[in-house]
Amino acid sequence: MRKSIFYIALIALSSCDGFWGNKTDISFIEKPQYAIRDISYVPIQPAINIFTEPTDITTGFDELLYVVDHGTEDLVCLDESGREIGRMHVQGVKSVIQDRKFDLLAIGTKTDTVSGVAYDLTCIYRIDMHGDLGYGLKHGRIVKEIVHPFYYKSTFSSSDALCEFNHLGILEDNRYYVSRNGPASNPFSGPDDAVLLFGADDQFITPVAVSSRGSLYRDYFKKPFGITTNVQPPQLFARGGNDFIYTSISPDGVIKSQYIEYIESEFGAIYEARVMSWDTSQAEGFLTTPYRFDEPVGLTMAGDGTNHIFISDRAKDSVYLFSLNGFEGVKPPPGYSTNKYINVSFGGTGQGLTQFNKPMGLAYMNKILYVADSGNGRILRFKLTSDFD
Repeated sequence: MRKSIFYIALIALSSCDGFWGNKTDISFIEKPQYAIRDISYVPIQPAINIFTEPTDITTGFDELLYVVDHGTEDLVCLDESGREIGRMHVQGVKSVIQDRKFDLLAIGTKTDTVSGVAYDLTCIYRIDMHGDLGYGLKHGRIVKEIVHPFYYKSTFSSSDALCEFNHLGILEDNRYYVSRNGPASNPFSGPDDAVLLFGADDQFITPVAVSSRGSLYRDYFKKPFGITTNVQPPQLFARGGNDFIYTSISPDGVIKSQYIEYIESEFGAIYEARVMSWDTSQAEGFLTTPYRFDEPVGLTMAGDGTNHIFISDRAKDSVYLFSLNGFEGVKPPPGYSTNKYINVSFGGTGQGLTQFNKPMGLAYMNKILYVADSGNGRILRFKLTSDFD
């Protein structure tokens, strides 16, 4: 009897049109689109337009920014908002870096008279910013001058005046590297195209010789220009060995940027060029691709653990980003449509917010990339789209 009642009820329900109600029409609701956002560097406005010819910018271990205005021969200190908080005149200044004692090391020129002839000699100025009235560039004073060639010899020849210091890279213990260009080979300090190592006390130690294919080359570097280490702000995490990266502006150069490793073993210590991967399944571009650059003058590394390597090419009006293993670009985020590194290099000639005219110095702080756009007289700021909260 119960089965009969069940079947009768089932037939009755099935014969009632819309017993459970008519299906709701939801066609008016806009369906969300889950398109993945492109990963790229975007400008942060406004541009900082208080300069004549900015050729270098560095992030200090005091978490301030220091800009070289070569056009006015000034060092200019900015806070993170871009507000000027100090300025100091330094003859011929063209590049700057800060060591972990908060001293500035600035490359400029010093006029010296030799045998009645005045020469503007390349010089490293050490600037102590701990003054009687407080700390800062406005209280800074030059406490030491390292003038070429008198840091290693007492004699002078007219060819010495043709040598130039270009850039500096700080090590964890405040020793530092200096890139130097010149016209000849010197029996005292090695070739004039060289990377030099100085002590924390500014005493010259040695030119860097590089081992390659079983031989040691004292003339390994050809017109080295940019140089940086993996010892970068912030101060708390500024650790690293003696490795460095350099760029070359030699017109005959094939590979114009290399990572140089300092390797210690039971047989001694040597410098060697790191062999970078060219795995095309991982990336489309590479740091050591032949003829990748024309005039790579700006160089810095990120100190936030990403280990990004940034290079500016003033001839191509472009800025490039590489990983520490030499891949061009950044790792894709989880769920991205590809596993390859995403190329975020950018630029082009012009005055637009993503264009340059002779970009030179680079700095990186709190996920923001700063570019000294020398020919346009400004500092530009950029942030990766994936770094926005």
